[in-house]
Formats: sequence, structure tokens, C-alpha cells
Amino acid sequence: MIDPRSLTILGATGSVGSSTLDLVRRNRDSFRIVALTANCQAVELAALAREFSAELAVVADESCLPALRDALSGSGIAAAGGEAALIEAAARPADLTIAAIVGCAGLAPTMSAIERGGTVALANKEALVSAGAVMTAAVARNAATLLPVDSEHNAIFQCLAGNRLSDVARITLTASGGPFRDWSRARLEQATPAQAVRHPNWDMGAKISVDSATMMNKGLELIEAHYLFPVGHERLAIIVHPQSVVHSMVEFRDGSTLAQLGPSDMRVPIASALAWPQRMAGPCAPLDLAAIGELTFRAPDEALFPATRLAREAVIAGGSAPAVLNAANEVAVAAFLAGHIPFTRIAAYVAEVLGRNVLPEPRDLAAVLAVDEAARADARALMELA
Repeated sequence: MIDPRSLTILGATGSVGSSTLDLVRRNRDSFRIVALTANCQAVELAALAREFSAELAVVADESCLPALRDALSGSGIAAAGGEAALIEAAARPADLTIAAIVGCAGLAPTMSAIERGGTVALANKEALVSAGAVMTAAVARNAATLLPVDSEHNAIFQCLAGNRLSDVARITLTASGGPFRDWSRARLEQATPAQAVRHPNWDMGAKISVDSATMMNKGLELIEAHYLFPVGHERLAIIVHPQSVVHSMVEFRDGSTLAQLGPSDMRVPIASALAWPQRMAGPCAPLDLAAIGELTFRAPDEALFPATRLAREAVIAGGSAPAVLNAANEVAVAAFLAGHIPFTRIAAYVAEVLGRNVLPEPRDLAAVLAVDEAARADARALMELA
């Protein structure tokens, strides 16, 4: 009998974490849970830790630790709280760490898992966007393995299997276009947070859903692809594909194009990472292409949705530009969700902060976090003055 794989999930109560645990639940004998973390969902986290017999449960917000301890009382499961505890949990030996903490908050624990030299399934695109050079250098230095979990990057990873990057002519990321893909500019100016988080194809968290609506999600993915698959920014493309069946494509220099297709369900790429380099049975219904009927594609409209252009400019500028772009976007999206700024101002604020804060490329995690904080402060100041 094959021993179960040990697994840590950073961000266990979020969308990716919940999908991961659903797969684990269906394959109980294949996995052993080392640690589960959440921000401050103490009761939910404790219930999951009990269900999966985790060794450790951690809340990032230390004020939630008493509630976590109460909820785990008598279970024998260790409880901890705070950033240091989160980083320590990520450093614990595990066959696979799922890095699914949303935003730059996931950067330090993800780096901790990488520095341990383990296999990290990366669902936190902001970490790689903000610290691409630092993170990829750490992967190489510690002989770690980075597996992409985003559906687009996992699709590229699968299409590249057995092929050489030197043979790649173009990598194309597909984008659903989000809930506003057919809206006019006038309508976009009136878009509400409730409308923005109502994605037509995917079930995602609020921040990622807004990023999809602005197309910033695809811009961040372009930067992520730049670091994961270093073929040169000029060989990275984006195309709008409303059906979200083709998750990405790789064109090779001989004219062949490989595409990965699948249902719009994050359990597909997560299962790919959980079982890598093998495969595991998944719960999703197989694709019925006859029922789908047709697959359509169109060029992105960067006049209405400038986020992808901003991301490409950040890649070309290099230095701290990707980190600045990500930080400003996180602040702007939070302001939009809170009702403080209109939808169409998200990208405008990002562009303004990006133009004022391009610094040399950060060389370590502390420098990345300093750039991130400076860009956030500038974004907040701009919004307060508006």
C-alpha cells in the first residue's frame, strides 16, 4: 500500500482551499493533513481540522486564536495564531503545500514553503507577481518544485509537458472576459460590487471576481506566466474566450498548437497538482462538446479594459513595477468593494500609482514588502485626495 501524501493548505477556508479539501474528502486514503490555515474563520477552520485530523490549525489574525483554541478543545490538534505561526506552518515538512492565501498576505508563507525545498502548488498569483525574481531564485536555490494551480497556468504546464521552452512560439492565456465583457463604457461607470462579483463561469472569491471583471486577473496571470514560463513577454498573448472551455494554448515553432480543455471547475487544475506527476480521478462531469456547440474567441478590448495593457507595461518596465501594480490594484479593488470608488476608476488609480513608484527590482523578501507597502500608501493617499 502506498503511503498517503502529506499536505498543508495555506488558505483552507477560501475557494481554492475548499475545492482542495473536497478532493481530499473523496480520496481520504491518499492524503494526510499536516496543517490548515485561515485568516480569522476560527470555527470553520476548527471544524475542518477536526474532520481531516490535521496536526495544526493556524489563524493569521492572532486575535482569533482564543476562538480557535476553544473550538479545538479536547481534539489534540495544535492551534496557533499570527504571522510567525503562519510562516512556521508553511515551513513544516509536507509532500505538498497548497499556497492559496489571496493577495500579498500569502507571500511570506509561500516563500517559507519554497525555502524548505518542498513542492508548492501555487494558487496565489499575487505572490509571484510581486516577487517573481525573488521567488523563482528561491525555487532554484532550494531545489523546490513550483506547480501552477491557476487554471490557465496549469493548462500551459500540461501543454508544455515533454516539450522545450526553446520550441515555443507563443503562449496564449484565455480569458472569460468576466461579467462585463459585453458592457458599454456608460454601463461600466455604473457597475456595482454585487454585479462585479457575479462571474458567469467561475465560483471565486470577491477580490478575484472583481479582477476578472476589470481583466486585471488576466494581467496578473500574464506577469505570472512571464516568470513561470520565461519565453519573453513578446511571446505571451491574451484572448477572450467566453465559454471558458479552452484554458490556455501553447503554439510551437513547427506550427502545432496544443490546448488544454476542461470544465470551469477549479477542482480540475487542483487535482492535476495534487496527483502530479500522476493523475487522479475527479468529480467533474466530462466535457460534452456537442452540447456546448461552439467555442468563440475575440481580441481583448484594452480601451474599455486597460488592465492587461498596464500589466504588460509593468513586465516591460521590470524593476518593482509588477509589485507596485499588484499593491495598487489590491487597494483599489478593496475601495471599490467598499463603495468608495467607481468600477472604472480601479485601473485608473493603478495606472497613476504605477507611473509614480517604479523602483529598482527588489532583491529579497523585505525589499518586496517595502515596495508593496509604499505603493499601498500612495494608492490610499490618492483615493483620499480624489
